Amino acid sequence: MPDTLKITLGQLNQSVGDIAANADTVLAAREQAKGSDLVVFPELHLIGYPPEDLILKPALVERAAAELHKLAEASASDGPAMLVGSAFVLDGALHNGVALLDQGKVAAVRLKHELPNYGTFDEMRLFQPGPLPEPVILRGTMIGVPICEDIWRPEVCRHLADFGAEMFICINGSPYEINKDALRIEGVAKRRAVDTGLPLAYLNRVGGQDELVFDGASFVVNGDGGLAVQLRDWEEQVVQTNWTKTAKGWRCDRGEVPPLATHPEDIYCAMVLALRDYVNRNRFPGVVLGLSGGIDSAVCAAIAVDALGADKVWAVMMPSRFTSTESLDDAAACAKALGVRYSVMPIDGAVDGFDAMLGPAFDGTPRGLAEENLQSRIRGTALMALSNKFGPMLLTTGNKSEMSVGYATIYGDMAGGYNPLKDAYKMTVYALARWRNRHVPRIGLGPAGAVIPDNILTRPPTAELRENQRDSDSLPAYDLLDPILLGLVEHDKSVDQLVREGFDRATVQQVERLLHLSEYKRRQAPPGVKLTARNFGRDRRYPITHDFRSGSTVRQDAN
Repeated sequence: MPDTLKITLGQLNQSVGDIAANADTVLAAREQAKGSDLVVFPELHLIGYPPEDLILKPALVERAAAELHKLAEASASDGPAMLVGSAFVLDGALHNGVALLDQGKVAAVRLKHELPNYGTFDEMRLFQPGPLPEPVILRGTMIGVPICEDIWRPEVCRHLADFGAEMFICINGSPYEINKDALRIEGVAKRRAVDTGLPLAYLNRVGGQDELVFDGASFVVNGDGGLAVQLRDWEEQVVQTNWTKTAKGWRCDRGEVPPLATHPEDIYCAMVLALRDYVNRNRFPGVVLGLSGGIDSAVCAAIAVDALGADKVWAVMMPSRFTSTESLDDAAACAKALGVRYSVMPIDGAVDGFDAMLGPAFDGTPRGLAEENLQSRIRGTALMALSNKFGPMLLTTGNKSEMSVGYATIYGDMAGGYNPLKDAYKMTVYALARWRNRHVPRIGLGPAGAVIPDNILTRPPTAELRENQRDSDSLPAYDLLDPILLGLVEHDKSVDQLVREGFDRATVQQVERLLHLSEYKRRQAPPGVKLTARNFGRDRRYPITHDFRSGSTVRQDAN
């Protein structure tokens, strides 16, 4: 029985549904891992995670089984054994599982026991839970292979340890959210390791998948809880780890432990990687966006350049008679700093045309929101026309603060294919802009230096749909609005709770009312990357039609 093992961790991206391409990445990583005893791949790597209802197609599962058989045959050639995540049908039930491929065959299959059914996860409607698993045997070593959620509760690891596991290798599809890396290491993995006294290798996928993005950040902790190896976040890596059997059991030798991205770089990288994979996987040649001279569109333009390169970003300024010279100058300066294609397309003629068309119907009514929103809808139509004509995906630029309270025009600035800022509050957007002006992200393709003019950072935010308009005319100041929204959205606090924390009751009631009234708009918004614990759509699923308000009193019967 050997007293050393070499285990390679394949922290890779996946393409959901492209089974052949995912299998190719397995073989390529195995070739890199020559000299290792085992190479490991993330959860459901052969199919891609999360497959959602695509996994319910029998043809997909059958194709995955056939490809897994080919990979098993490939394991007969010189090289390491493989631990590959896929879907399995046993006794007519569909399971999320992992296969050990060794010496030309499927040597073992283990099934996920704990199926997450909260937040972004709904695996209980897709899979059946497997039994409490037993270890697999590789080179005489008993290895526990819990799958993702299996380590978030203690039962599976305890069961594996009781059945003789000497180490854990946990494959994952764990989406990014703010502070998630600390939770994985300190809150989960170290606890399982220390509870059982066994080392644990945690392998996570990397890359974007629709509204989710996976940060990688795989690692190994030893049985004493010490961090032995850390993989980088936001990048694919194939890393060999070295293991030694001591009198006290297996221990992973000390390897590289690079620092992970700190806040707000982690958020920025999440946006970049999510947009990159969304655009490329959906085969768009690039993106087009409206560049207004405001903070949101400027940050979106910077994210797009870092994700795709300046040659794939088309920024369009569409001034009206309300557009200030400052906005024109700032948009042009931003476009120049980023090096993107830049066009100016005034919309006054289109506005005049709509005014004439709607004049008989609007006659005798004061100008107001309908006329203001026409400008936004004209811009949305023009940008979609460019997208249809030339192919780039239209990028929308609204932030989470605006989406929360409906300060966005449906079929106007909400029109588009993807929104990088959908889950970022306004004050977060300012923090991202300041950070990007000082740094280039490690995974970014954009230029160094200040790419967002200082004037954009200091001007009061405005939609410029009427004379002297400011966001503060309609909303509380963002440094007040964002903490209220954080309480209402992320923490489900009531009006009374927020009032006890020092917020003005009337302001909180106004924000709660706008939050609920805007649900119908959010249902029609484009997807955007999840950053927080409660993003709109996958995490926070509210009815459009309801009458509950936490700040209202119980209605009394009339006398």
